[in-house]
Parts: sequence; structure tokens; C-alpha cells
Amino acid sequence: MSILPVDSLTEIVFPRAAIAAFPAKQSEAEREVIRLFDEFRNPVLRYALSFGLSLHDGEEVTQEVFLALFRHLRLGRSRRHLRGWIFRVAHNLALRQRQENHRSGGTTEFDWATAERQFDPSPSPEDQVSSLQRRRRLLSVFRVLPQQDQCCLRLRAEGLRYREIAEVLGISLGAVSMSLTRSLTRLTRADRI
Repeated sequence: MSILPVDSLTEIVFPRAAIAAFPAKQSEAEREVIRLFDEFRNPVLRYALSFGLSLHDGEEVTQEVFLALFRHLRLGRSRRHLRGWIFRVAHNLALRQRQENHRSGGTTEFDWATAERQFDPSPSPEDQVSSLQRRRRLLSVFRVLPQQDQCCLRLRAEGLRYREIAEVLGISLGAVSMSLTRSLTRLTRADRI
């Protein structure tokens, strides 16, 4: 594993500070990583957390994703389909972290409360009660879905297209379509109750 110079690492981890501090020093790859970090940091973190990782582990995975992206771009590799590439790397790193946590006795249950505090800070009390009841009902259906169906739904929720989901999970486009159709039908039925 190669080590990035401190300036490059700082620019990735603190993009806004880096822009102000080093505007003339940035390469095209650095600017692109900063732009993608700003755009995809929260979706990648949510996706990593959905694997049952702690917030700390999810943030570590997210940083590793963007460090890998920086190395990828710096080596002059393809800039096509970067959104799918980012989520594929996040998927693999989150799985690896979950397995590592499992081996060391860590938890693998997704902490919905932490994720909500992180990304939805101010719902009204009425909205919270209604949303909690609905979420519990849908979550109970979601939890019994096969792992592949869960991953397809998570990636679709992050805005990935079917083709990108297929690439991330290494499955066919038809399998993605069938998985999402089957899962959404089950969730829709549960939501009508």
C-alpha cells in the first residue's frame, strides 16, 4: 500500500480547507476527488453503515473509498462510471470491515438511530412517531429479504442505476431488475397495512 503525501491526504479528508489553502497546487485528480467527495460522502457513508458498521468504521470505509479513488485517478485510470466504481469499492470495503468485526466479536446490526441523527436532524414529534411505526414495519420486511435484495435496494436508494448496481454486485442486469421488483412488491404490500 503506497502512502500519500500529507498535503494530498489533507486535501481529501478536508476538501473545503484544502481548496482555500492550496488552490494553485491542486491537480485535476485532486479537484475531481474533492468534487466527488462532496457529492457522494453521505451516500457512501449511509451505504457503509447499512452493513451494520459502527459510525467510526463507516467513516473509515468512506475515507478509504476516496483515498482509493484518488490513487485510481492519479494513476490515470478510467474516469468512466465513477459513481458505480465508488460504490463497488465501498461495498467491498464494508463487507471486509463487517467480516473483520465479526471475527473480533463486533456487532453487525445497522444502527438506524445513529444514521438518522447523522442525516435527518429535525423531524417534528408527530412525524417521528408516524415515521417510526412505518419504518419498523418496513424494516421487518427488509430484514427477511435475501442479502442480494437488500444490497440492490440500498444501492438504488443511493441513486445508482440498474446497470451500476449490476456492476457493483457482480450480477446480471436481469437479476437486479428481478430483485428490485420482488423487494419493492413486498415493501409496498407491507406499507399498505
